[in-house]
Amino acid sequence: MTIRALWIISQEKGDNVSIRFSRRFSTVEHRAKILAGSSYVAVPEESTILQLLLTELGLSDPDKAYVAVRDDCLHRPRSPALELRVDGPEKGILWPMLVISQGPLILACLPLVDVPPEPRPPLASLLSVSQGLTLLAGLQIFLLGSGSKPDGEGLVSRLAMLPSVLLQVCPLGTPLDVPLLGPPATPTVPTVTGNQKQPAWKTGLHRGRAVVNVALTETVRSMQYGSRSRQDLWDVFGTVSCKCEVEGVLPNVMVTLSLPPNGSPLQDILVHPCVTSLDSSILTASSVDNCDSSAFSGPYKFPFSPPLEPFRLCSYTSQVPVPPILGSYQLREEENQLHVAVTLKLHESVKNSFEYCEARLPFFNRDQMSVVDVKVSYGQLDTSKEKNLLVWALGQKFPKSHEVTMEGKISFSGPTNGPSDPLCTGLTAYIKLYFKVPDMTLSGCSVDQHSVQVYSSAKPRIVTSRELISKDYFIWNSTGAAPVSSGPMMM
Repeated sequence: MTIRALWIISQEKGDNVSIRFSRRFSTVEHRAKILAGSSYVAVPEESTILQLLLTELGLSDPDKAYVAVRDDCLHRPRSPALELRVDGPEKGILWPMLVISQGPLILACLPLVDVPPEPRPPLASLLSVSQGLTLLAGLQIFLLGSGSKPDGEGLVSRLAMLPSVLLQVCPLGTPLDVPLLGPPATPTVPTVTGNQKQPAWKTGLHRGRAVVNVALTETVRSMQYGSRSRQDLWDVFGTVSCKCEVEGVLPNVMVTLSLPPNGSPLQDILVHPCVTSLDSSILTASSVDNCDSSAFSGPYKFPFSPPLEPFRLCSYTSQVPVPPILGSYQLREEENQLHVAVTLKLHESVKNSFEYCEARLPFFNRDQMSVVDVKVSYGQLDTSKEKNLLVWALGQKFPKSHEVTMEGKISFSGPTNGPSDPLCTGLTAYIKLYFKVPDMTLSGCSVDQHSVQVYSSAKPRIVTSRELISKDYFIWNSTGAAPVSSGPMMM
């Protein structure tokens, strides 16, 4: 695996975004030109790369509410493997541009893809993608340390060291401290084989009692319309993150994910390159195809030799029959007054124990709120008249009925205009839900201390957790227009 170019971008000073470091590898670029032939697209100059990256990440022209190449409905960003469209005499597409963003830095690299660009291969089949992300994650730890925002002098000094560091860890564009290309190991019981090489960017080893931390997080998204003519959509995206803190030899580990007897098989599974062996049937289930009841349904075993830094062991999607919270939202407008009616119902299969749960109702393209006469059956309602926003805090539990309501009237006759949005005109309006449920997943996928095996003479402490978090969870007003997707929601 080799990379064509690498960039470190600083976004710490607001709009003053700049490339702090870049490195191009001419020998790798020569190979890319030979492999691509007539479809070769050269890496443009730094200013062009910066503008293309910022546009694709949604960071360009922050003062403009709508930019076609950034906000058009046909544009579907695919983080962390982006697609950059290069204009000019040598126009074409640079893919996959790998990007990691944290704190004040954006790290990006363009790996060499040694297969034909058309038809485009799936990301899961490209080892260079996993290894490129591993390299970026390691450089991120080197630059930012254990936190996300080091002091200015520390970042400057580490950026100054980066050229010499790359000579050691990535000579001629070939990362040395990532798993080598080769056939998967034979599925056997993992054993400790010796000391793992210390990457040059790692500043120190763990001291103290060994700890293996496994965190399972599921993110649920939803678009609910409350209309027979528009189909409600929802999806679940899960990740398993690991962190192994062991003094000396890093042991091999086996993590097993389990599903309930009636659970739907996990789909679209992607694994970290440190996984040493895998049942091929695990990777065949796809959300693009119709779900096959005979598909592999677990348990899902992931034996791996852990890297020194925290990493994502695997990710997956899951088809669930219903969203966790069903909602109904109705608005009626009379003169300069809105009649609001909302119902939220927690599904019986969802654990009624939240870390937080709130609903936000923004009102765009209207005068400022003047009178709010709204009652809720449960929870607390806060009003921000300056922002034309209602915040309904439901707390940590729904009532025993699992159903809550809001009803009332809102007048808009304030002295100034409220916030604007080009999409939410007229009765086009939405509720956005924010919630987090600890110790639960919507798919039923679970991991516990007995699901983690560590092959080591030391007895590490095993810590496991799971949680369900909302993201882009919208309930649209059923009496107005609303944006409708023509296909499945994409993470």
